[in-house]
This record gives sequence, C-alpha cells and structure tokens, in this order.
Amino acid sequence: MVTLDVRPQLIDALSALRDRVAAVRLPLPLPGAPRARQTRTELLAQLDDYLLPRLKDPDAPLLAVIGGSTGAGKSTLVNSLVGRRVSEAGVLRPTTRTPVLVCHPDDQHWFAGVRVLPQLTRVWLPPEEYAEPGQCDDFDGPDGHAAEEGTALRVETAAGLPRGLALLDAPDIDSLVVRNRVLAAELICAADIWVMVTTASRYADAVPWHLLRTAKEYNASLVTVLDRVPHQVIAEVSRQYGALLAKAGLGEVPRFTIPELPESAGGGSGLLPTTAVAPLRAWLAHRAQDPAARQQAVGRTAAGVIDSLDVRMPALAGAVAAQYAAAVRLTGVVEEAYGKEGARLRRRLKNGGALAGDARTRWRGYPTYSTSEEVLDALVESLAALLECGVAAADEQIRAVWRKEPAAAAFAFEAAGREEGGWGPAEDIRGRIAMTVRRWRRILEELAEEELRLLERNTAPDPETVATLLAAALLGGRRARTAGEQLAERIGAQGALRLRDKGGALLTNCLDHVLNGERDRRLAPLDALDVAPEPQAELIAALSLLQKERWQR
Repeated sequence: MVTLDVRPQLIDALSALRDRVAAVRLPLPLPGAPRARQTRTELLAQLDDYLLPRLKDPDAPLLAVIGGSTGAGKSTLVNSLVGRRVSEAGVLRPTTRTPVLVCHPDDQHWFAGVRVLPQLTRVWLPPEEYAEPGQCDDFDGPDGHAAEEGTALRVETAAGLPRGLALLDAPDIDSLVVRNRVLAAELICAADIWVMVTTASRYADAVPWHLLRTAKEYNASLVTVLDRVPHQVIAEVSRQYGALLAKAGLGEVPRFTIPELPESAGGGSGLLPTTAVAPLRAWLAHRAQDPAARQQAVGRTAAGVIDSLDVRMPALAGAVAAQYAAAVRLTGVVEEAYGKEGARLRRRLKNGGALAGDARTRWRGYPTYSTSEEVLDALVESLAALLECGVAAADEQIRAVWRKEPAAAAFAFEAAGREEGGWGPAEDIRGRIAMTVRRWRRILEELAEEELRLLERNTAPDPETVATLLAAALLGGRRARTAGEQLAERIGAQGALRLRDKGGALLTNCLDHVLNGERDRRLAPLDALDVAPEPQAELIAALSLLQKERWQR
C-alpha cells in the first residue's frame, strides 16, 4: 500500500521546487512553449492546491472533485450525493460558473481559509437563499462585496455528508468560456480523488479522455461515472465504455453507472433517487472513513504527482534552456549586425566616405565658392547620412535573420515595414543621429576655439575656419589631404596634431554612441524579457534535492 510521506524535509524540498517553478518565465513563442507554459501552470496548481496542503495537513478531509463535460450532470450528481440542492443544475449552459465545495459542518474550518485553492475567494449565502435556482450568480465575499465570477469558491456545509469527505463541483472541462475551462483544470489538480462524469452519448469524446489519460499518467486516485444511460442500452453502453477504459489501461478504475431518470433533466428537484447514487456515495464514504482506504487513495495521488515530477521538471527545464538559447541567438544577431556595420563605417570614414555629394562639391569650391559654414554644414549632413545608412543596413541584416527565427515573432519589428521598423519610426532614428552629430560639431568648434586661445591674437585664424578644416581632415580621408596641410599652416603642426587627435577621438565616440545606442534599443525588448540561464539549473537542482529526500526515506 502506498503511504503518505509527510516528513518536513520532503515538504521543504517541494516548497523550494515550487518556488523555482513559479520563477520560470517562457515569453518567447518557440515550438513547445505553449505546452511548457501549461506544464508550469499545472505544476503550480498541483503543488499549491493539492500536494503541499495535503502533506502539511494529512488529516484534512478527503477532497473529491467532480469533473466532466458540459451537460454531464455533475451538479445533479453532487446535489444527490449531498441530499439537497447545493449546486445549481439546469438546461442552460454553462450552469456551474462558480465552483461549489460541500463538506460536513465539522470540517468547514479546513476550507474556510486558503489551505487549498488559495487564489479563490471564499463566498457563501445564508441557507435560506440558495434554495431557489437562478439565485447563485453573485455571492458576497468576506468583505461583504460581490466576488468576481471565476475567482470565487462557494463553500457549503451539509450534515448528511460523511465527515472527512468534501465534494467540489467544478465547471465544465469543455466549457465555451475559457476561464471556466482553465478553472476546471485547476480544481482537478486540487483533488485527492478525481471523479470523472460522462454520459451515454458523450463517453467517447476527446476532452474527458484527455483527463482520464492525464489521471493515469499521474497515477491519481480515479473513479468514473457513466451518467444518464437509457435503460434499453445500459448493458451495451456499459460494456463498450468498459472496453474503452481497458484499452486505455484504465480497466481497474472503479466505474459507476447511473440510468437516465426524469430527475436527470434538471428541471425537477435536481435530486436523483438515493438508490441511484448509493454505490458511489458508499465508495466515497469508505475512502474517507476507512483509514487503510483513505491512506491508499491519498498516498497514491500524492505519490503519483511526485513521481510525475521526474518527467515534467526536466521537460520544463529543457523549455527554459530553449528560451535562453533563442534569446542568445537573437542577441547575437543584433550584436553581429551592428558590429559588422561599425567596422564598415570606420573603414568608409577612414577612406573619406563622408566627403561625397554636396559635401564634396562644397569642399572643392572652398574657399572661393563656398564659405566655412556651408562646408561644415554639408560635412555634418553627410556624416549623419552615412550613419543612417549604417543603422539601416544593420537593421536589414537583423530582419533577414529574425524572419527565420520563431522566437522573433514576439517582436513586431517587421509589422511597420522598412521605413518604420519595429524599433521606432525612421524619423526618430534620423532625429537621434542628427542630434548626436550636431553635438559632435559643437564640441569640435569648442576644441578649435580652445586651441586658438593658445595662439597670439593677431596671427590666429577665425574659429569657424579651423573647425571646417579639422572636420574636412577627419572626414575626407585622402580626398581632403590638403585640409590637414592648411590646418597646420594656420595653427602650427603641433596644434593641428593635437586637434586631429582630439577630434578623431570625438568622431569615434560619436560613431560608437550612435551604433551602440541603436543596438541597445534593438536589444531592449529582448532584455526586458529577462530570459536567463539560471532557472534551468535551479529547476534541476530543486528536483535533485527532492529526489535525494525521497531516496533517503
């Protein structure tokens, strides 16, 4: 018989593992990421709603979650097991929107707090108010305010229910309302016993079978109810359902059949005859009240969840590693593109690439046909255009590679097209570059003025002429060789050398500021996702610690 291990060391190891799972982030849209996110959600639900609460309070009542498809008769079944209407049953779908937990009055304290399902607010109605159908849509929480649908758990008590047993009527697992489906899955994760309800017309549907196979995978304590079976075909349908269970490896699962009765329609009292549910009620009561049966049911489900971690945790860690690998690839593409364009721009500047177009025409006409200000304006504009081309080329390289990367779909870098880009309008990029280049020009002019202050006033040229010659010497390469010569003639060789060294460093800073700034803007959305390698190692370490605790036992 499976026994429940409640050692503090095991609970601590599971709590640490739970924290590692909660810290996992899977933001990139990689293949397999949706399944990994679902695994994370399921793990947290099972650890928070079932495993840790059960190990910390092994004497708490047995919780049987009644789950199933739309119209399977879950609420009618719960009402009939309790002996009065506690959950609304009817023909409108979905009927169960706020889940209902029913327990013996002596057991209410186990569920009034947040021991299980801590994310759901406890709500209730005075006994005289829940007798009428249709009155269960809104409930008051502890603060007196209405609890939001889908975030509440209604706790009821019924003296007719055996002590040590609680029933939870969950929303439809195939509900049209997404929140209901998600909540149903979370509630099932909180169960000591899964009670899967299906009908004669829907017992082969895919959704219930997915849950049955999941229960088998986790080795959970499971019981199935075949509801609303017409008398004429009860034997045949029961036989076919049993054959399907056996084929799925679930032949040993306890199975109960409830015939189709007038009360099944939900239009009457909502209660089935006592004889129709007596076998299931007796089975549940025995599991709750017999120590050996209870230990078997609880121990099997808890052990099944823990055993499943050996497979699910490495799979989750693998998904985390894939996220980090994708983030590294995306980052590398950006850094490589901007590094390549930076090297290309430096070569072009060294070869006089900025002295082209209007800038070259103005320089050729200087000083006869062009003023110093006109030449300097043209050189600054040419430098800005050269930097813009470099940024655009780097972005195009990034786009070309990111289009082939599934992870890049998280960033709308291509939605606005080439002119806009996913990193902001082209006008913003041009504006940032223009501002940086203007700042370089202003500092260059300040350097020229500072150098001229060292010369005798009667021999010093005007600062604008010096700044123009310095800019032409820095940006013109071999094409503006005479600019350096003219600069040396006007301020001396040593002064010209000092200015060229300082101006060259400023030009390098200007180039780095533009490229590094635009690169960092491309990387910012990726950096904001905070995809790191540590969570993978932490998950494996937490699992290893848990396994060590189990082996020591």
